[in-house]
Amino acid sequence: MTTANKLTILRVALIPIFMVVLLVSFPGSNILALVIFAAASLTDCVDGYIARKYNQVTNFGKFMDPLADKLLVAAALLVFVERGQCPSWAALIIIAREFAVTALRLIAVDNGIVIAAALSGKVKTVLSIICICLMLTPLHDAVLFGGVTLDAVCVAVMVVVTVISGTEYFVKNRKLLNVRK
Repeated sequence: MTTANKLTILRVALIPIFMVVLLVSFPGSNILALVIFAAASLTDCVDGYIARKYNQVTNFGKFMDPLADKLLVAAALLVFVERGQCPSWAALIIIAREFAVTALRLIAVDNGIVIAAALSGKVKTVLSIICICLMLTPLHDAVLFGGVTLDAVCVAVMVVVTVISGTEYFVKNRKLLNVRK
């Protein structure tokens, strides 16, 4: 097993720990969850770097790395919905985009095409991680302006970048949707 794959597995293993820490409220649980989420998010950067630099790219990594990312973000969103920090419709938009882009990538692979990560997808990922981290801080419910909380701003940012990114993937690859075998 490669170092990159071990880091991906570590990220997946951190997801239930992250959720338990968030759901079992105790003094400092949000800060501990923030540390766990940040560490898991960092493994995404590190495992990709290691895989490319040391020629450790594997089929397992190609499959599990993006799945681990999606599970980590979905876990945070589901807890935020349960805690009232994120409306369910917003979480659904964000999670549905992940399923839709994954389906598009599967169609592409079936046609011998690899859809590389778009810049908008990378921006979406970075902004989503930043927003989730902010929503884990004690300032998450701070009122910023006009009664709008930091949580609401973070959710809005995530939804907007998710819709923009998803739209870009489908517009750029719309020909794949008309391919017949």
